[in-house]
Amino acid sequence: MRQPSSLARLLASAAVTAILAASLGGCKTMSDITGSIGSKAEASPNPGSGAEADPRRAVEVYGERYRANPKDADAALRYGQALRATGQRAQAVAVFEQATIAHTGNKALLAGYGRALADNGNSQRAFDVLSRAHSPDNPDWRILSVQGTALDQLGRHDDARRYYAGALAIVPEEPSVLSNLGLSYVLSKDLPKAEETLRRAYGSARADARVRQNLGLVVGLQGRFSEAESIVKADLPAEEAAANVAYLQQMLARKDNPRAGRPASVPVAALNRPN
Repeated sequence: MRQPSSLARLLASAAVTAILAASLGGCKTMSDITGSIGSKAEASPNPGSGAEADPRRAVEVYGERYRANPKDADAALRYGQALRATGQRAQAVAVFEQATIAHTGNKALLAGYGRALADNGNSQRAFDVLSRAHSPDNPDWRILSVQGTALDQLGRHDDARRYYAGALAIVPEEPSVLSNLGLSYVLSKDLPKAEETLRRAYGSARADARVRQNLGLVVGLQGRFSEAESIVKADLPAEEAAANVAYLQQMLARKDNPRAGRPASVPVAALNRPN
């Protein structure tokens, strides 16, 4: 791959812009790095259902429960989470919207609704709904982090970083929050600061493949392609490493063809299931 002729042109390319926007609010993208709204226990079906490791099965199980009783708050929550996990974003929004109407003040449903709105790109609405999902005297760091991503999508980067700072005050050095903060610096084109922040995230024992992908992207955006490849394939099985490298190369190669669409698929290693 050739060195980028213009950092501004690369950052403005259709492919990279789409990737970064999706990374901040998306589900099945290069990076669903926002902190989860619900815990893994909340997002997982009941033991013995056979669906806990299979989001598509969860859609069937909880979809059936939800249709049998749309006013069942737990069924709505789990069904909405399963829809998000399988990339059915608009349907997840619809389920959570109806559930929050039926159960006003249910903070778990409000959190799920806000997260689904963020997934779907409804950033201002997501921020507003999430503001009702917790309170200043009992803040939820996961929600603060997602609110930060919504503000970043709205171009309010300084405001977003205040929310990340609030989340980090609760969970210092949390890699998912640091990764969001790193991407915030990418969006404002401060790549050295983005790299510094993402390396902090990557150095955590709790960092996952999504953090690795974000760091690799930022290093690649600065023209250090060999180093970026080493990062995205480190400690992975050969097949996953090759997929990650190919995806990174496709994204960075778009610098010479900004009108090209984003890559058709995402490497499996980048897709830790959203909670």
